[in-house]
Amino acid sequence: MTRLMAEAINIRTHKAVRLTIGLLVLGAALLAITMLSLTTGARAIPPEHVWAALTAFDPSSTEHRIVLDLRLPRTIVGLMVGAALGLSGAVLQGATRNPLADPTILGINAGASLAVVLGVGLMGVSQLSIYVWLAFAGAGVAMLVVYAVASLGREGATPIKLALAGAAITAVLHSIINAILLTSPRTLDEVRFWQVGSLSGRTIDIAIQVAPFMVLGMVLALATARLLDGLSMGDDVARALGQRIGLSRGMAGLAAVILAGASTAAAGPIAFVGLTVPHVARAITGPGYRWILPYSMLMAPILLLGADVLGRIIAPPGEVQVGIVTAFLGAPFFIALVRRRKLAAL
Repeated sequence: MTRLMAEAINIRTHKAVRLTIGLLVLGAALLAITMLSLTTGARAIPPEHVWAALTAFDPSSTEHRIVLDLRLPRTIVGLMVGAALGLSGAVLQGATRNPLADPTILGINAGASLAVVLGVGLMGVSQLSIYVWLAFAGAGVAMLVVYAVASLGREGATPIKLALAGAAITAVLHSIINAILLTSPRTLDEVRFWQVGSLSGRTIDIAIQVAPFMVLGMVLALATARLLDGLSMGDDVARALGQRIGLSRGMAGLAAVILAGASTAAAGPIAFVGLTVPHVARAITGPGYRWILPYSMLMAPILLLGADVLGRIIAPPGEVQVGIVTAFLGAPFFIALVRRRKLAAL
């Protein structure tokens, strides 16, 4: 027995060391993609000039102003939004035990988008500080509606019913958004680039305004790791372990709404990041959310900034918005995931 316990401890220690090294590698990759984001664009800027702009800013230098005024805020917002999307997707997949769950599939992003579009179209809202609160309200209401619809029937909110309810509610919300935009040219002009998901034109003020909500959401999400491990084993097992199911799901849902609302307010609805990244993280770490969450938190901004950089270089001198690039990259993954789940069910 002692020998078996020692072997088990050695295996856990080896895994912890391996996964810790993986986090360090991801941290290095994140630094590299951050520097690439600062150097890449319509005008390429050498890394040494970027470093000079960050450490010894010269207001008379055009390159320094590009870095400080345009690319640095864009990169910071991309890092924050990416981390928020990765965490919210991982939390939702764990809380609902649904591999297809993410803020886009469950209608959270659509709810946040509709609230912002209504605010712009009906109330003339133009301040990001109000966008954030509208996005929170819309995200929360959409999540409640999806969960209520999925809960109808004897089985309750099963994973497949959540996905179907989310898809249906998302379609309805997007139809309302499109109707508003088609009948209100002013609203369309205000939100057309924001609506497709974009980091272009983001200022440091946006990062400052959403940062408190991002930090709060991230802390809540990381604190749910143990709760998600219990929920992932099923409600009966979680109850047997003394876990309060409603409170656990409520805490996870609150974290997801805060993160999705803040990210949507800052960059618009960006699809597939929250869906794909947790699956890649889970394939590397295994089922434990103590590792899935930090891996998702680092991998998602790498993907988002990578997509943003790709969008800048594939159509010079213009650019393709990051929401379009992530949808293009994520759609094949989503199809493969659905196909694999379908085959597994046969």
